[in-house]
Amino acid sequence: MSEQPFPTDWQIALVLVPHPDDPEYGIGAAVAKWTDSGKTVHYALASRGERGIAGMPPEQTGPLREVEQRRSAALVGVSDVAFWDFPDSDIRDTPELRAKIATTVASLHPDVVVTIYSGASWAPDAPNQRDHIEFSHAVAAAFDSLVEPPAWLFENGPEPTHCEAVDGYTERAVESLAAHEVYLSVLDPHTPVVEQARRQVEMTTPVREAVGGRAVDFILKRHH
Repeated sequence: MSEQPFPTDWQIALVLVPHPDDPEYGIGAAVAKWTDSGKTVHYALASRGERGIAGMPPEQTGPLREVEQRRSAALVGVSDVAFWDFPDSDIRDTPELRAKIATTVASLHPDVVVTIYSGASWAPDAPNQRDHIEFSHAVAAAFDSLVEPPAWLFENGPEPTHCEAVDGYTERAVESLAAHEVYLSVLDPHTPVVEQARRQVEMTTPVREAVGGRAVDFILKRHH
């Protein structure tokens, strides 16, 4: 079955992810399109990614990655970026995390919630991270606990049900991911940061027949 175009009849989206750079690795082009069209997008991150840079102590990494994430978000029109200080690399589907998610959703009243993929693997040779799986399960549980949940809950991942056309926005997504400059330069010191970013954005914005061009993929998990 062909993917459906992403809904358009909404005004506020909340993007919930476990780490810095998680939005940019998947949905940056869609976010740029949404904010350019006048929609409001909020980011909330469970951690500051303090264990994400090899050879750098957490007390240095966390603040640096926060700065890079805020800069990255601003490039796609997102000014509200919240960090919750759950432990990087040890994010679990706990009552505390569910409560924080539910409180945030209830306070912001988004029409759409977007989170990270909950599946075990992105592809046969690409297992998903435990932080991602646990976090997205917590998002779904928190969503289900709400008396008045948002209209939609989506994950960004493979085998999509919906896709957002992003022709004309992929370069913004490249710039946004490349803003994680220190993180990417340590992750792959032999490949220029912009080249790393462009490769990732091209991989995550495949051409989809449903929209006649490049698209960001989404999986519908809940609809009210």
